[in-house]
Amino acid sequence: QVQLVESGGGLVQAGDSLRLSCTASGRTVSNYAIGWFRQAPGKRREGVSCVGSDFDGRTYYEDSVKGRFTISRDNAENRIFLEMINLKPEDTAVYYCAADRSSIGLLSTCQGGSYDLEYWGKGTQVTVAR
Repeated sequence: QVQLVESGGGLVQAGDSLRLSCTASGRTVSNYAIGWFRQAPGKRREGVSCVGSDFDGRTYYEDSVKGRFTISRDNAENRIFLEMINLKPEDTAVYYCAADRSSIGLLSTCQGGSYDLEYWGKGTQVTVAR
C-alpha cells in the first residue's frame, strides 16, 4: 500500500509560482511511476505531468504547462514535487498526485487513457486569481 498526501496549494496571483509536494509512505516511490493530475470545476480530471519509475525515465507534460511546470522526485525523502511558474487563472484546479507500478499504465492515463491507477492522494487546491 502507498499513501499519498499532497500539500503546497493556495491562492496566488497570475504570474506567481507554487511548489506542490506529495509525500508518500508505505513504499519507496522510486519503484513507481508517479504523476500529477488536476480537476477544475465542471471538468474532467486531466493529466498535468507524469514520469515513469526510476527504471523508465519517460516524462510527459500536458501542452498548456510545458515550459512552466516541472515534475521531480526526491527518492531519499519519498516525495514528489510539481514546480509551477507563471501560473495562469486556467491552472485553477484541485491537484492530485498518483502512483502506479506500471509506467505504461500511468503515462497512458496521464495522456487521457482509462487505465485505473492504484494510488491517489486527496488533492490540494490551487487557485490563481487574475
